[in-house]
Amino acid sequence: MNAEAPIPFPQSSCIPEEVGFDRKELNLILRTYGRMVAAGEWRDYAISRLCDLAVFSVFRRTAEVPLYRIEKCPRLRTRQGLYAVVGMDGRVLRRGHDLDQVLKIFEQRRMGVVE
Repeated sequence: MNAEAPIPFPQSSCIPEEVGFDRKELNLILRTYGRMVAAGEWRDYAISRLCDLAVFSVFRRTAEVPLYRIEKCPRLRTRQGLYAVVGMDGRVLRRGHDLDQVLKIFEQRRMGVVE
């Protein structure tokens, strides 16, 4: 029987930090969320922090799939934009570098034709 020391798992020198929304970003998102709740369109939300993505999901009802996901993905910062709004079917509805401009898609969706 050999009494050798166990071989440790290789340590990665680059362990990614969790991505999250900062206070300014959350203020913009929650301001939009509050307006949509007041309009009766949204009822619940969830925030997820992953190693490469932060997600703010909005729901019409808690038991359903999210209507929209507001995503922050730092690896897309230089290409398509840091922020994205994704619909419930997985389509990217709007993407950009400025969160305030990306969230304006909800203002357009609220406006409707009144007869």
